[in-house]
Amino acid sequence: MKILFIGGTGTISMAITKQILKEGKDELYLLNRGNRNNSLEGIKEINVDINGDINKVKEKLKDLEFDCVCDFIIFHLDQAKRDYELFKDKTKQFIFISSASAYKKPVDNFIITEKTPLENPYWQYSRDKKEIEEYFLDKYKTEGFPITIVRPSHTYDERSVPLGVHGAKGSYQVVKRMLEGKKVIIHGDGESLWVMTNNYDFAKLFVPLIGNSKTIGEAYQITGDEVLTWNNIYKNIANALNVELKPIYVSSQLLAELSDFEGTLIGDKANSVIFDNKKVKEFNPNFKQEILFKDGIKKTIDYVLTHKECQIEDKEFDDFCDKLIEKLEKIKEEF
Repeated sequence: MKILFIGGTGTISMAITKQILKEGKDELYLLNRGNRNNSLEGIKEINVDINGDINKVKEKLKDLEFDCVCDFIIFHLDQAKRDYELFKDKTKQFIFISSASAYKKPVDNFIITEKTPLENPYWQYSRDKKEIEEYFLDKYKTEGFPITIVRPSHTYDERSVPLGVHGAKGSYQVVKRMLEGKKVIIHGDGESLWVMTNNYDFAKLFVPLIGNSKTIGEAYQITGDEVLTWNNIYKNIANALNVELKPIYVSSQLLAELSDFEGTLIGDKANSVIFDNKKVKEFNPNFKQEILFKDGIKKTIDYVLTHKECQIEDKEFDDFCDKLIEKLEKIKEEF
């Protein structure tokens, strides 16, 4: 098959790219700015910014057609409309990466399937993903546009530690706090249920969707099967760092009122969820999650601690944590 990935080197897409290259059966093109392509042998590069000059993009694509195009970096409706115009006559399948965060919040049933309604009043990111899904499905119904929708949940790789509460610059500051013996904020009481998915497990369920005509017009959620509490998640991170976990529990609602956590917590991680992956496993019935979180997070921690580019400090978030923790502890003392 002739496959085009737009992006192709992100948290989710890098593992899929490597899986396709490992299998060696397909001709894989990556359309991106080329910043992280050096480690990938066997790809065909189309070095252009998809969000830049559209005429340059059209020029690069003018003589190409594909069996499958997957855009990993669509976040807004105008980007979806652009891709429709670019690829409506150039591909037999178009895969849109949506988000499991678009499912109804608060949840009516913590077991999530593809039939769970999409309705998230708390997070614009999720509402945008829903709007894009609706646009592509309308194009499928009215014009036969060959759309396949994929909904990931919390997928992680070796470059960033997945957490519930962190600042705008990523999760490293929380790791640093743990290493320094400082308290870290866990939302709620830490006992809500969550699913972490390693990107290599994700790739094994994603790849069979590529070029599969049975997936056209359908949506598939892809997550791991291991269900954890947030306390489990943070304890595994602390164990990987070989430090004592010092949690302080703060209600998700309070965090949302104090800072920009309404979408990521109230609209996502504060809800207990278990994902039913039967639908996507129809195409990989022998799939078993290979990378449990306790093992995957060790590799992530090892990578982050040995790669300076992953160690982005966030003084603003650190100060927020210190200030909030100090006030909460003072309230405890007064009572």
